[in-house]
Amino acid sequence: MIHYWSYILAPLGLAGMWMAGKKRRSGWLLSLFTQALWLAYAIQTKQYGFIVGTLSYAFVYVKNYMSWGKKND
Repeated sequence: MIHYWSYILAPLGLAGMWMAGKKRRSGWLLSLFTQALWLAYAIQTKQYGFIVGTLSYAFVYVKNYMSWGKKND
């Protein structure tokens, strides 16, 4: 089952980016949630290189979520 995760996670990540592109702040939250799943995937499959990317993307998503909140609130 674990090898099917990437087929689920990739569309989730794209959906988050699409929502953010439509100026929906919740897109960053979906993207952040997806990174948590990618982290679990990396650990489960012992592909530890994914962890660096996952944490980097998560950092950017949190910063963008906070930044967009200041502009739109």
